[in-house]
Amino acid sequence: MYDRKKAKTIRDRGKRWERERLKPRLSRTPERLRRFSTVSDEEISSLYTPADLEETDFLKETGFPGEYPYTRGVQPSMYRGRLWTMRQFSGFGSAEDTNARYHYLLNKGQTGLSVAFHFPTLMGYDSDHARARGEVGMCGVAVDSLRDMEILFHGIPLDKITSSMTTNAPAAILLAMYIAVAEQQGVSPGKIGGT
Repeated sequence: MYDRKKAKTIRDRGKRWERERLKPRLSRTPERLRRFSTVSDEEISSLYTPADLEETDFLKETGFPGEYPYTRGVQPSMYRGRLWTMRQFSGFGSAEDTNARYHYLLNKGQTGLSVAFHFPTLMGYDSDHARARGEVGMCGVAVDSLRDMEILFHGIPLDKITSSMTTNAPAAILLAMYIAVAEQQGVSPGKIGGT
């Protein structure tokens, strides 16, 4: 597995590369930032080599694709067989408006749906409730009933397209509506997917 002699050779060669190649280049064209970091503020080195893996336990920290700890993805074939699900968070106006948008997105290559519900739905209010005034369809789709959910997913095969629904309080109700729509399409709950 890990060869300390090769790692030392790589580290020595890396120092030479930095001295002879990288530093002269950076003197002419500096890096865009003084420090590169991840969204977690972990510093990103300018180059990584096998020498950086000296203390790594491959099976525990990386593993194989489709197996714990899923560092290499949840699919055993990684993305060679199936790309990750591409979902644009979207929803606005009525169920009809959003359904048209979903069909547009799917026709443009999107592979899943991410439902943006309007605030009243997220809070458990129907669109005609006094507290929903001024919010209906503003920042997401209005879903007040099973009929709205049927319209929202009209013409979208729920056994082939997965959906993500970012919701809290009304989650059980919205999931029940989603399952009911799937069953109306002849799709059993075990055949639907999403998050």
